[in-house]
Amino acid sequence: MEREGCNGEKMEPFWVVIPAHNEAASIGEVVRGVHALFPASVVVVDDQSTDETAQKAREAGAVVLSLSVHLGAWCSTQTGIRYALAHGCRHLVTMDGDGQHRPQDISRILRPLLDGEADVVIGSCVERGSAARKFAWHVFRRITGLHVADLTSGFRAYNREALEILAGREATLLDYQDVGVLLFLKRFGLRFSEVPVTMNPRKNGHSRVFHTWRAVLWYLLYSGLISVSKRPYPVLVSIVNTLSFNRRAGNTS
Repeated sequence: MEREGCNGEKMEPFWVVIPAHNEAASIGEVVRGVHALFPASVVVVDDQSTDETAQKAREAGAVVLSLSVHLGAWCSTQTGIRYALAHGCRHLVTMDGDGQHRPQDISRILRPLLDGEADVVIGSCVERGSAARKFAWHVFRRITGLHVADLTSGFRAYNREALEILAGREATLLDYQDVGVLLFLKRFGLRFSEVPVTMNPRKNGHSRVFHTWRAVLWYLLYSGLISVSKRPYPVLVSIVNTLSFNRRAGNTS
């Protein structure tokens, strides 16, 4: 059943999943901001926070899933996705709990999904990129072949097909929630779209990936290996095909 979202726009009910670790200073405002604008079910996955993140999220009206061990952003997100799917979710938005992602932009990233134009929509804000972040984006666009400007945005919308893929056991092996997830979905031929959005400065803390060049180099190494292993390079495919043909020819001779 459709309900009105912001600006009186008719929207289907959808889900919002927010992975959170020590975001007590901002999580309540984020949850209330979503509820004020949309007919959404909000799930906050508390990733072993040592502050009042879970309490603040629950007081703001979110369903809170508290993890028994620290799993990181992607596995927290996947936990929320699985919960939402089990409760009939068809469309889902992921966003950060630090206040960077604006609830009023949710309708913009959902629209291509609801219109059937994309399976995955990324809220893109290239202006926010530090030198380290932009360097990482450049490297990954070169080695992955992904035509996405903002590869590390966690502000995304997924349809049911994408969600069922991401809820699978193979997706649990992913670590970072950005490049690895996009490459994984690309293997299934899903359609990507980007929508420009404005992002706020963090209310507290810093990026856990891009806060130092050492962290950036580790991220590049880890995600780079994933990227190379999952991209079907033409040369490698040609070699495999040649070996397979020679093997078949030998078996028939």
